[in-house]
Amino acid sequence: MDRYSVIEEKNKREIVLLRGMGCIYQKCPFCDYHSDSSKNVEENFRINQEVLGRVTGVYGNLEVINSGSVFELDDRTLELIGTIAGEKGIQVIHFESHYLYRKQIPALRKQFEGYELKMKLGLETFDYDFRESVLQKGIPDREPDIISEQFEEANFLFGLAGQSVETMRRDIELGLKYFERICLNIMCENTTAFVPDGQVIRDFMRELYPVYRDDWRVDILVNNTDFGVGD
Repeated sequence: MDRYSVIEEKNKREIVLLRGMGCIYQKCPFCDYHSDSSKNVEENFRINQEVLGRVTGVYGNLEVINSGSVFELDDRTLELIGTIAGEKGIQVIHFESHYLYRKQIPALRKQFEGYELKMKLGLETFDYDFRESVLQKGIPDREPDIISEQFEEANFLFGLAGQSVETMRRDIELGLKYFERICLNIMCENTTAFVPDGQVIRDFMRELYPVYRDDWRVDILVNNTDFGVGD
């Protein structure tokens, strides 16, 4: 499992994949990332301490992911992130969070006061029916301005049956309107029953990838390890 990498393209930053106590939601039928977790807080902190020890601050920009939400990291890991950020001259920190934690985000911003915090939401799509009936994301709101209120960034999931160039383009356009940055994740085979739709992926690569591949505000992960972390 690779847990540290440096992203050298577009928004240059270091990225760490930490281990938390596990996604509290775990209802997304397409996701098996939550398997990278443990209830052993001491062992989690040992792993996280080692990974965070590799951070250099080279770009003053650090992305922290943990196969769930930042709120599922232990307190000592959160404190260490702040310490490392201070020592290494990091100004920008990116965290991920499920929508159900949105009311806790203001307190997290206060905890990391003095840093520019960028919160990323696993939105997957603005299409409410597809998002909640098929992907079961547990995001009850429909209006983009409400959804994005506590988040600067968002993940989208493409490459599934039922999606089209039009729906994906709409997600990208709305994402760029309501978020500072977006990340387009192409569905890859995993241990769930969800399978990538080859035609949808080919359509994306032909029609949309050339348009957005060089956009500074758009990350595109054709493979889920393209950031250099995971396995």
